[in-house]
Amino acid sequence: MSQEMLEAGPQSARILSVFDFDGTLTRRDSFVPFLRFAFGNGFFARRMLRMIWPSLRYLGRRISRDELKAQLIQTFLAGVKEQWVAQKAVAFKSQAWARLMRPQGVISVEQELASGAEVTICSASPALVLKPFAEQLGIKLIGTELEVIDGVLTGRISGDNCRCEAKVLRLEAVYGVLTQYRMRAWGDTRGDHELLAAAQDAHWRHFHPAWQRGRLRVEKIYGPVTPATSKESAATTVGGLPRNDDRKGG
Repeated sequence: MSQEMLEAGPQSARILSVFDFDGTLTRRDSFVPFLRFAFGNGFFARRMLRMIWPSLRYLGRRISRDELKAQLIQTFLAGVKEQWVAQKAVAFKSQAWARLMRPQGVISVEQELASGAEVTICSASPALVLKPFAEQLGIKLIGTELEVIDGVLTGRISGDNCRCEAKVLRLEAVYGVLTQYRMRAWGDTRGDHELLAAAQDAHWRHFHPAWQRGRLRVEKIYGPVTPATSKESAATTVGGLPRNDDRKGG
């Protein structure tokens, strides 16, 4: 069997289609707007003041992106009832869907489902917040899990933030060895590189306007460095990576 055939996946393999959420299926980040919606402008503004110093430390490279996110979750969600957040997430989905979701992204999800593929979101945003979006799309969800004790959020992440290599590990935990699938993936930030590298068919900023797409080169996890394997994504998945690529959760 040739290297090209190995990289394409087993000939009779089931399709696994994996979508990043923030910035890929949506026009912008969803978690911070959710916090503003859930807590109201006044409370949101007061709590965001607490994030100034952690944000400055992050910009100065004194803490990591994961540590900054952990601080944001601690600041807003420690001691909050899980059920209350879940209810606010449902309301946020209803209020934000039309302006937040990319129409072509929604259509692509529908097309993947119609093709018989196994379809899932794989996102760094909290699964508790994204669950209503995944349910409306009719697909599965893998996201960052929040620690809950006796129905109350502790403000801590359970396990790892679901970005970078953690996305691949979480997918493997749910679906098994990924080489048994013909895997398709859509992403738009540095947090999606490992996900895209694991896919035989990778789509970089596929639903963005052309001027936002940039160019990307990733090293394939299950093979050597190659350009995109599909004609429609080839123009946007080779070349250098934009430096401003990591502004969202991934």
